[in-house]
Amino acid sequence: MSKRIIEVCFSPALYKYFENKEAIVIIVDILRASSAICTAFMNGVKSIIPVATLEEAEDYKKKGYLVAAERDGIVRNFADFGNSPFNFTRERVEGKSIVYSTTNGTQAIEMASLSYRVIIGSFLNFSAINSYVVKENRNVLVFCAGWKNKFNLEDTLYAGAVTDYLLLHNHFSTICDSALASRDLWNLAKNDLTGYIEKAAQRHRLKKNKLDDVLEYCHTLDISSSVPVLKDGIIISLAELTGK
Repeated sequence: MSKRIIEVCFSPALYKYFENKEAIVIIVDILRASSAICTAFMNGVKSIIPVATLEEAEDYKKKGYLVAAERDGIVRNFADFGNSPFNFTRERVEGKSIVYSTTNGTQAIEMASLSYRVIIGSFLNFSAINSYVVKENRNVLVFCAGWKNKFNLEDTLYAGAVTDYLLLHNHFSTICDSALASRDLWNLAKNDLTGYIEKAAQRHRLKKNKLDDVLEYCHTLDISSSVPVLKDGIIISLAELTGK
């Protein structure tokens, strides 16, 4: 089996330079959108409808949908809840379809929507994501949602963890500097991940708004085997997509 290529895009502002419609794109927004989405599927959500704008989210709310919506970490006044993973409990989400709009994550999902496949990654489903991309045998792009088109540490660390895994297991190769840099950062931080994240800007934004209770949870490895995938503009589970 020939090796495939892994690349890393550090922010939506750079996506046009990496876009590859034949690749699998892993969307990552560790604090907190992709972690919340993975939690929702772990707890039995039927589907998540990502929308880029608050106007779209509010329109869905008027139609009777449950809506999770935030900007800068703050829940919008029309929404049922924000994007903390702890909002997406089994009692609240099982069997339901939820409309979702966040500062960074849902915009990245929309940008990548024309790719071969868009999947949602987090530390929570780390091994499930890697197993899936190895099996698919396609080029992979880890797309960091970042913060308002800027680089961030937490998404880059995840990208480095994925890159490290795939290169160490000899499934992929890369000559992408951002993939190599993210891998170096991961190897620097991995032995004390939450300690390293203390310096991250988003960690301080969350702390300022008393929303940092999710920090350790969002950096917990492999508590979910679910792989959320985008299908016709809606996020469903890979199991539902494949029937397996």
